[in-house]
Amino acid sequence: MRLQLLAIGQRMPEWVATGFAEYAGRMPRDMTLTLQALPNPNRSRAMDTSTLRRVEGQALLATIPGQAMVVVLDERGDVLDTRALAGRLGRWQQAGRDVALIIGGAAGLDDAVRERADWIWSLSPLTFPHMLVRVLVAEQIYRAWSLLNNHPYHRA
Repeated sequence: MRLQLLAIGQRMPEWVATGFAEYAGRMPRDMTLTLQALPNPNRSRAMDTSTLRRVEGQALLATIPGQAMVVVLDERGDVLDTRALAGRLGRWQQAGRDVALIIGGAAGLDDAVRERADWIWSLSPLTFPHMLVRVLVAEQIYRAWSLLNNHPYHRA
């Protein structure tokens, strides 16, 4: 199974790339975690926020691989603890489908992206900077996998 994090914004601080790579590198070969950062759209002064969200949304939707399950990250989504996330991860693995985890840009997500989602996930009711979310998602996916596999990183 492939887990692919799709995010707007290619210019990442080094700490984001390093943090994401740290957790992605710990994942097993049969459950890879990758990050695909999409370029910010060319924004003119005349482009309003809703147009920006629509343009970013179109880019994200066009990048979703084949029949992948779509998980949208949004602070208004379902909040899970680690055990519940591990249960979901296990079900995704059993379903045998790839998973696209989507993070929008600073302007938020277009409604079309939310409508395409199979699930909307919130890391917290707090609004995190989207660069930080990349690292948090990688850590939480790794933590959930660790729990499923009784790995020492997370034991009850």
